Amino acid sequence: MAQQQEKTEYDVVVIGSGAGGLSAALTAKLEGLDVLVVEKTDRIGGSTAISGGAVWVPLNDQAEAAGHPDTHDKAWTYLQNTVGAAGDEAVRHAFLDAGPRALRYLRERTDVQLAARTYSPDYYPDREGAAMGGRSLDPIEFDGRLLGAHFKTLRDPLPEFCVLGGMMVNMTDVKHLLGVWRSFASWKHGVKMLLRYFGDRLSGHHRGTRLLLGNALAARLFHSVLQQGVPFWLDTPALGLETDANGTVTGVKLCRDGKEITVHARRGVVIATGGFPWNAAMRGQHYPVPTGPYSMSPQDNAGEGIAMAQQAGGVLGTGHAGPALWAPVSLLTRPDGSVLRYPHLVWDRAKPGLIAVDARGERFVNEATSYHEFVRGMYRGNDKATSIPALLVCDSAFMEKWGLGLALPGGCPREHLVRAGYLYRADTLEDLAKQAGVDPAGLAGTVARYNPLAAQGQDPAFGKGGDAYNRYLGDPDHQPNACLAPVKQAPFYAVKVYPGDIGTALGIRADGNARALDAQGAPIAGLYVAGNDMHSVMGGEYPAPGITLGPALTFGWVAGMHLARGTVEHA
Repeated sequence: MAQQQEKTEYDVVVIGSGAGGLSAALTAKLEGLDVLVVEKTDRIGGSTAISGGAVWVPLNDQAEAAGHPDTHDKAWTYLQNTVGAAGDEAVRHAFLDAGPRALRYLRERTDVQLAARTYSPDYYPDREGAAMGGRSLDPIEFDGRLLGAHFKTLRDPLPEFCVLGGMMVNMTDVKHLLGVWRSFASWKHGVKMLLRYFGDRLSGHHRGTRLLLGNALAARLFHSVLQQGVPFWLDTPALGLETDANGTVTGVKLCRDGKEITVHARRGVVIATGGFPWNAAMRGQHYPVPTGPYSMSPQDNAGEGIAMAQQAGGVLGTGHAGPALWAPVSLLTRPDGSVLRYPHLVWDRAKPGLIAVDARGERFVNEATSYHEFVRGMYRGNDKATSIPALLVCDSAFMEKWGLGLALPGGCPREHLVRAGYLYRADTLEDLAKQAGVDPAGLAGTVARYNPLAAQGQDPAFGKGGDAYNRYLGDPDHQPNACLAPVKQAPFYAVKVYPGDIGTALGIRADGNARALDAQGAPIAGLYVAGNDMHSVMGGEYPAPGITLGPALTFGWVAGMHLARGTVEHA
């Protein structure tokens, strides 16, 4: 791309290289515009590359084939029953209309290939309009070798999504690896994965090239950018927007090779820099108390895009249910003082034989609920007793079968985690509680009350395992409740979890064409927002897996189409 780096005028400048930004860039390019992508880090992919990769788009054209035919009325009813007044109704209509069209466009004209889940309940499956599958899609596995020398330019996934120092795994892979000695199919699957991975490393790749989850989505977008010849500038922070006398956004000030330059944008600028989860001042202003640096987003996502949009007249959204998309996070302090964050999303909390307790040693939430609702429960519980941090507790049978956070199952070494203060281990519940700073009698009493009911598959206090989403993440082979089992076999284990997030929901208010709006609700000419810089269409609610990436791809496409055509027809 070096031959194009001196050019300082384009039709469109896109700031940020996650799903929202790259979707906008690709669409604008495919519609005939001259596009530049600028990225302040040295890697492409943003939050998308380290995410789970789910994309939620109701009414997509794969839903019926996946066994879950959808209707507009059903999807709208579900969003009304989960989002309601927390989100902008007009933008919600635009999402339902444009989402299926955006996915079809990207599938037909780029390498963005997704597969609808045949079974994946929405997070509130008992509310009217919910679906049991079809609305959430996953990126199809991608061969990183297709990126050639640019493979190293793609942001690496979270270490927690890898084993053996760089082999990506999804939930299906983990289940096969855990059953590799019990099933020939699992053994065959595991051997195939290992041969591919070791072949990659022997070939000189810094990690495995079998890409999954959000890393596969980012790779597919990046591969399409390369195929379309869209120039991208790395290590190029945006410093501010250029506007004319009428307030129209006409370009971007950038820091390029240590010098400040201005790149002009004839049609407009798309801001998609990933929200503000690592901006301490904004967290302090907008997050509930207590908060801390617990985000799973890249640490470069510090709100500069939102600040630039505000300086050009944009305003933050209002009426939302919360500022962020929550996830419980455990913290390991490494010997060098750096902190590793582990998100307890879908693996351990719902499995039978784990409970979460507050400082009194008492349960305060359904452990199998969504990660977003779990943290909400932490904040609610903290008003009554200290549930921040909360303690996840299990016994040795659970540990050997499922693991707990960074502590892996199957007899894997975990003494280093105990020494580091991440993992607590004791022969009695009372000693475990003392180590973790929890009331010993309270924890012992909680477990004594919990165990007989759990053995019968009952949780009258919080209803763990009481709906399809809970059971989806539990153990289907465990009866009578996929999510409940006693905590009884010493030694006992625990980790502390904190109220983390996987990104912010509070962003710049926009219309259904992804145009940033000013304080009077009027579009700011030449300024578009996408991804987590755009105020969430869900208003800080979290109805289903993939409600960040689905709107990001959708409104990136909408922005690209509007920039190219001046309009996006909505039904």
